[in-house]
Amino acid sequence: MPLVDLYVKANDFLSIYTADGFIKTVAAGIKAPDPTNIKIKGLQGSLDAILLAASFKLHPQDYWVVLQDRDEAFYFLNDLQNLLSREILFFPLSYRRPYEYDEVENANILQRTETLNKLANKTKPEIVVTYPEALGEKVITRRSLTAKTFTIKKGERLDVAFLEEFLHDADFEKTDFVYEAGQFAVRGGIVDVYSFSHELPYRIELFGDEVDSIRSFEPGSQLSVDVVDYVNLVPNLQSTLVKEERQSIFDFIAPSTRLWFKDVQLVLDVVEKTFDKAVQAYDHTTKGGKTTLVLSPEEIFDTAQNFLSKSQNFARIEFGSRSYLKEVKTFDYAAAGQPSFNKNFELLATNLVEEQDKGYGNFIASDTPKQLERLTGIFSEINQQVKFQPLEFSLRAGFVDQILKVVCYTDHQIFERFHRYRAREKYSKSKALTLRELYTLQPGDFVTHIDYGIAKFAGLEKKEVNGHEQEAIRLIYRDDDLLYLSIHALHKISKYTGKEGTPPVMNKLGSQEWENKKAKVKKQVKDIAKELIALYAKRKGAPGFAFSPDSYLQAELESSFIYEDTPDQAKATEDVKRDMQEAHPMDRLVCGDVGFGKTEVAIRAAFKAVTDSKQVAVLVPTTILAFQHYRTFSERLSNLPARVEYVSRFRSEKEIKETLKRVKEGQVDILIGTHRVVSKDIQFKNLGLLIIDEEQKFGVKTKDKLKEMKVNVDVLTLSATPIPRTLHFSLMGARDLSIIATPPPNRQPVTTELHTFNETIIRDAVSYELKRGGQVFFVHYRVSDIESIANIIYKLVPDCRITIAHGQMEGHQLEKAMLKFVEGEYDVLVSTNIIESGLDIPNANTIIINQAHMFGLSDLHQMRGRVGRSNKKAYCYLLTQPTSVLTADSRKRLSALEEFTELGDGFKVAMRDLDIRGAGNLLGAEQSGFINDLGYETYHKILDDAVQELKETEFKDLFASELAEKAKLIVQDCIIETDLEILIPDSYVANISERLGLYSRLDSIKDEEQLEKIGHEMKDRFGPLPTPVEELINTVRLRWLGEKLGFEKLSLKNERLRAYFTSNNDAYFKSEVFGKILAYIQQHPRQCKIKDQAGKAMMVIENIKHVDQAIELLNHMHVFEFKSSKEISSK
Repeated sequence: MPLVDLYVKANDFLSIYTADGFIKTVAAGIKAPDPTNIKIKGLQGSLDAILLAASFKLHPQDYWVVLQDRDEAFYFLNDLQNLLSREILFFPLSYRRPYEYDEVENANILQRTETLNKLANKTKPEIVVTYPEALGEKVITRRSLTAKTFTIKKGERLDVAFLEEFLHDADFEKTDFVYEAGQFAVRGGIVDVYSFSHELPYRIELFGDEVDSIRSFEPGSQLSVDVVDYVNLVPNLQSTLVKEERQSIFDFIAPSTRLWFKDVQLVLDVVEKTFDKAVQAYDHTTKGGKTTLVLSPEEIFDTAQNFLSKSQNFARIEFGSRSYLKEVKTFDYAAAGQPSFNKNFELLATNLVEEQDKGYGNFIASDTPKQLERLTGIFSEINQQVKFQPLEFSLRAGFVDQILKVVCYTDHQIFERFHRYRAREKYSKSKALTLRELYTLQPGDFVTHIDYGIAKFAGLEKKEVNGHEQEAIRLIYRDDDLLYLSIHALHKISKYTGKEGTPPVMNKLGSQEWENKKAKVKKQVKDIAKELIALYAKRKGAPGFAFSPDSYLQAELESSFIYEDTPDQAKATEDVKRDMQEAHPMDRLVCGDVGFGKTEVAIRAAFKAVTDSKQVAVLVPTTILAFQHYRTFSERLSNLPARVEYVSRFRSEKEIKETLKRVKEGQVDILIGTHRVVSKDIQFKNLGLLIIDEEQKFGVKTKDKLKEMKVNVDVLTLSATPIPRTLHFSLMGARDLSIIATPPPNRQPVTTELHTFNETIIRDAVSYELKRGGQVFFVHYRVSDIESIANIIYKLVPDCRITIAHGQMEGHQLEKAMLKFVEGEYDVLVSTNIIESGLDIPNANTIIINQAHMFGLSDLHQMRGRVGRSNKKAYCYLLTQPTSVLTADSRKRLSALEEFTELGDGFKVAMRDLDIRGAGNLLGAEQSGFINDLGYETYHKILDDAVQELKETEFKDLFASELAEKAKLIVQDCIIETDLEILIPDSYVANISERLGLYSRLDSIKDEEQLEKIGHEMKDRFGPLPTPVEELINTVRLRWLGEKLGFEKLSLKNERLRAYFTSNNDAYFKSEVFGKILAYIQQHPRQCKIKDQAGKAMMVIENIKHVDQAIELLNHMHVFEFKSSKEISSK
């Protein structure tokens, strides 16, 4: 076995360097008091970061490190963070894109201001990493920064009115909840502020007028993260800069700062270019004698001349390959870069053994333990003499250090994977709000009450019950009938979602129509569900093939994936492999957003099947996708023993015939194709796995045909926007489901912009993309005028190479056009939406969608997923008619898309699309009417009930274990009525939709842990819990106890608790639970009595003043020992 010693920590690895004599000499040279120029030659890979970290550790002082561009700066920053395990500051450019000064990026300004604020208030040396564009932009003076900062300390007095005034003057916006920098909110004794000086917003809690605590919190969840002693509030310096004087960054930083340059000449060129562009932009705005409030370029940017002369006052260190500085003290370093092994592990092993024989120490850096395990596994099969020490962090590039005799390789270079840097998250208000709005009720919305039908929600209303105030929900039915609903019964109503644009028919209270509708739907639903469950049962019982555990070839394949596995992806892979190893056939659905690595999961599963000499069929919806998959599979499996072929209309009959013959003889391992793959004339020799990609594109017919055909073959289905029907059956246990919800960490969100059709926008977008060496998709929905569109683009950008693709072209022509685009012979592909299904071109990073309102939401989302597949920033432009002409539907669809740019929002998009399109058409035509009658949620509830009933009757053997759990609850629902003051007071939570949200969350909570959590959360967000809220939380516990003891209803009024026993369940009265209740009543005859009311049994208990008391008493009946309510709730 190769020796894998214990992981080496960053600190220990760095100490090899800090102890070395040569490094000490270099560090002393850098520390020398007079400003000198130093040149360090010969650094390779991540040695530059290691040297910098070592000299910082030996002599801490301020360092500014200037790299060549933003990406390189981030990689370098990551290396330093890993080596020094401390925060390294980043100093970005204020603008969204270099040289375009009309658009500032809020997140950049936030980070820039935060860095300046930390430098102005620092107590120990800091390292700042930056890039040339950011340095050319001037900064606010220290004096102005101090004047603009408002500091709040714990334990000080604070006048909220004064603070509000300060924030208003500083252009902060007052909101209900704080989501992005520049906002604040005041709720009772709590003030939330998102200042520009910190990455997270802060919550300041007051006790009277004294600051009691200051905590940072997460804008998404609004929950606290960390406690601090003081906070600096800094406004957006960008907006005030018009009035402020600005200075060069070199005037802001301390004179003892050391400047590290990778390439001085490049920095000067970029600073000069930045300045020239600013001059052009300025001349453009001010020409024609218009005076504007724009600062002149000299006030905002530095000239290269000025920059150079100011930087001469500092000690400068040049560590790149180009030399610029004169009169330098030079240090020569002897090192080489990590050699390339082309994934040839024998070669790697030999190399490592040679190095260790020369007396070198071998290190391999990786932040994923799994990769190191895989390497160990591979070495143990290939060459057992290899010794290496794993580093528990990653570096951006490996090296061979000939001075210290250290070989340090990185796992991502060995496996040729993509290494990414971690950048931090951005928060935006619109995103957080949209998601919340989708799920919260607004007055005027239609709601469905499960027992009474469809009504209009008319807000919350305070009611007085026996002198106590309570809150109730007001529902308006047909003919203005009113129904007041207790907040404890919130789980009975849900927001109505049916077809957009057509208001539903409201129901009449007290009529039978609603019950009849429900019964009719239930019968229908039951039939659909029955088929599906029967099929599921058949599969579970059918004999399948149990695949053998992983081989080392599998490890080799998995570790050569260019992205790092996200936890979800790793879990999905494990799930699939586990299912394959079981004896009954697999039926698993893997849902993941576009580009989240579903194909990779499929490749791993396919290869697993092939190693057990089984064949794999891959079914895809379009010919292009078949070809694309063919390429991907062949590339990933190129060095492994697997033969991949494909059939589609791109291939001639003769070729297809030959392929099919080989399939029949078992010479082909993996066959990819459109629905041709499942047609009658294809015979597999030994089919073991069927993979269905982009499930949402196939009709239910094709799918059911597949199911019937393949009862005993493992099936793996991949889908980006899952069809709700399958989604629900998966969630309800008729199918196994894996969700990949996390994007590969270096996939960036796609910047999405909505515009009306405009030639300048098209020209700029195309030429910007071509300038950075990329390619562009242009999607147009009609074939008839697609050529004229191509001509327009050609006219706008004459030097671009354009090709056209659409579904009506001849197969080979289409394939040729696509192929040439994939291989980079064309710059722009003008096509219909055939590209939405799976054309993968990492080099295409801009997509322009013309007439975007003609496409459905999931189509648009899929198309947008075609770009942003590499580590470059991607853009998506949606061109439409003027918004005034669009239907409300399209408008909603497009704005939803604009908001959800983060990857992984595909799931949310699908849910939103359900609301917009009406879920009906997904469940077959006749279902659509029902959904409109009942609303989607209610329909869904009925569906659940139907499935539950089937599980309990016809299929009870299949779901035995699940039913045993359910049987513990005697009643599924216990109604609570009370006259105590149980509510969330206005003074505590003022925002109505927030209150409603809390009520409904409390109402649907299932266990003690979640209840504790929501209690802490409310304390955190709104301050200490008032008594009515504590009682409200306790009523949830009361309801659970009622359900366990078999009470249909508990009523606590006039200090008397009435508990109504469940009716129509004779078994209950013979049960142990009922026995315990009787025993309790016999022991306490004065307090408890059983009465009969209209043929229903109920128990009456006198003298109960609080919910706590009721809980203690019922718990006593349940477990037969006395506990206080505090003990019960702290369980």
